[in-house]
Amino acid sequence: MYQTISFHFLSFLFLSEFGIFVLLKFIKMTNIPSVDLADFLSNDPVRKEKFVQEIGVAYSEIGFASIKNHFLSDALMDKLYGEVKDFFALPEDVKKNYEMEGLGGQRGYISFGKEHAKGKKEGDLKEFWHFGQEPSNDANLTEKYPDNVNVSEQPSFNEVGLEAYRLLEKTGMYVLRALSLYIGLDEFYYDKWITDGNSILRPIHYPPIESEPKGAVRAGAHGDINLITLLMGASAGGLQVLRNDGEWIEAKPEAGNLVVNVGDMLERHTNNKLRSTIHRVVNPPKEEWKNPRYSIPFFMHPRSEMKLNCLKECIDEKHPKAFDDITAGEFLNQRLREIGLI
Repeated sequence: MYQTISFHFLSFLFLSEFGIFVLLKFIKMTNIPSVDLADFLSNDPVRKEKFVQEIGVAYSEIGFASIKNHFLSDALMDKLYGEVKDFFALPEDVKKNYEMEGLGGQRGYISFGKEHAKGKKEGDLKEFWHFGQEPSNDANLTEKYPDNVNVSEQPSFNEVGLEAYRLLEKTGMYVLRALSLYIGLDEFYYDKWITDGNSILRPIHYPPIESEPKGAVRAGAHGDINLITLLMGASAGGLQVLRNDGEWIEAKPEAGNLVVNVGDMLERHTNNKLRSTIHRVVNPPKEEWKNPRYSIPFFMHPRSEMKLNCLKECIDEKHPKAFDDITAGEFLNQRLREIGLI
């Protein structure tokens, strides 16, 4: 089950409904746990419950999981990475034409060093692009999303990016359905909130490091803002996750897997039942400074009017309500100010 975990302690949870034992609890690990979405999508209730428990416990313990048998093909991921590398190789003055002022970085190009981790002054050593939602005609949104920005130098850039966007959105929906069952909600609780939601696909380029960074890293330690993040395999290592005991561990998914983690919105909504774990992208060893790094996360956001109030299913005497009431839109704007985008 958790092929990549080193166990120092094991316990078993008996699933009485199905008469099976599943390894669920672990204390120390050297990598994030791996789960198979095909289990949840099967018509077998035992396999479906197995996935629900595995991913629920993973997100309660470490907040990260590696997911295989998602909806993106290797061919599509390779195609998107090709488009992304070609874009970031364009001259700086060409890329700057796609930096949209006044949008808080919601669409188009965001130049090098503009974003920083919450509470940090140094800009991250990265530049990136944002694809956003193209809502259905009957979405009935309470806010208007900005239009996506077309790259005239690359006719397939937006087409490929938005195809990946839809498949990541579909994968995320099934992950949230599993988590709904784990929490004790209706399986389809999140569907209405993430359909036509304010999600973002962010191709990132970490350029070669040319001189000693002054306190800056490729991505400073942070928690993600959104409900969940789905990350396509990066072109190089560097992603680290903060374990319960305060030790950083490398997140090394199997080839072709997605790394999916809980964001601050979901942690808040579940009253800390599911963990938004601090993570970072560290600078490589000096001998590898000349190598760029590419990464493509999908930040799954709900509609802005969704209330992130702590769920009653996650509140009890041992776990009193930990957060004030707030909407997803209010929380997003608050965090965008904190990281320097607005």
